[in-house]
Amino acid sequence: MTAETACAEPAPLGSESDLFPIRVRGLKNVFGPHTVHENLDLDVRKGEILGVVGGSGTGKSVLMRSIIGLQIPEAGEIEVLGSPITDARDDDDIDIRCRWGILFQGGALFSTLTVAENVEVPLREFYPEIDDELRHEIARYKVLLSGLPAEATSKYPSELSGGMKKRAGLARALALDPELLFLDEPTAGLDPIGAAAFDQLIRSLQQTLGLTVFLITHDLDTLYEICDRVAVIADKRVIAVGTIPELLATDHPWIKDYFNGPRGRAALAANERQDRHGGAAIPAPLGIAAEQA
Repeated sequence: MTAETACAEPAPLGSESDLFPIRVRGLKNVFGPHTVHENLDLDVRKGEILGVVGGSGTGKSVLMRSIIGLQIPEAGEIEVLGSPITDARDDDDIDIRCRWGILFQGGALFSTLTVAENVEVPLREFYPEIDDELRHEIARYKVLLSGLPAEATSKYPSELSGGMKKRAGLARALALDPELLFLDEPTAGLDPIGAAAFDQLIRSLQQTLGLTVFLITHDLDTLYEICDRVAVIADKRVIAVGTIPELLATDHPWIKDYFNGPRGRAALAANERQDRHGGAAIPAPLGIAAEQA
């Protein structure tokens, strides 16, 4: 089985958009003399958590920015929730922005606004007719939904820990009850316990709210724990998409090194221990933990 065979043959855009809320065909992104993507295809299935991995500089964040209209590609087509994105040349042309939420790296909170005020930003933009009391209540609910205590609503980003900033950013991403959730390295910088808790929060929200999640990560524990499928970017395109067992059966050197290296073996062992103990998180043995570190 080769890396390419893990990818299904891409279908034309405009078909089956209900099954595939995100569809990318022939994407090309160029920065000066450097081509980041060339002929990249990708389908994201409705209701799945799709993990996106790749080496440094392969354009994982550039792909996400292209999908949400922040990056205009050199060539290709992108369709989100049945609407073309690449034809839009102005942010105002993308009238489906209220149907997705985005958590950027580090949370990307406005430092001069409280947590609640940060969550209210998209509400003010898309629903200016909502009265202040209702808007405050929606923000409070989203903060609680993200796992933060109620008193966090009045805090400023400078008063929050790294993990709390990410949860506040997640609350803002959920403000408009989105169908799609984009997450860029959501567990980066978190300790293992905090990262595991955030993973479980994402899985719980995805199941409860029926979200489709596009998740960029390098965290192998996250991939094993919550991702339904994984898309691998290498050689300027998506070289394979599938479950981890399917990817492990491919012969692409980067995929083999990534999933079969020390960290990959440690993540697999942790996942197997968790399965044996009914989903409870079991610490890695000292030897595996030391190898992973």
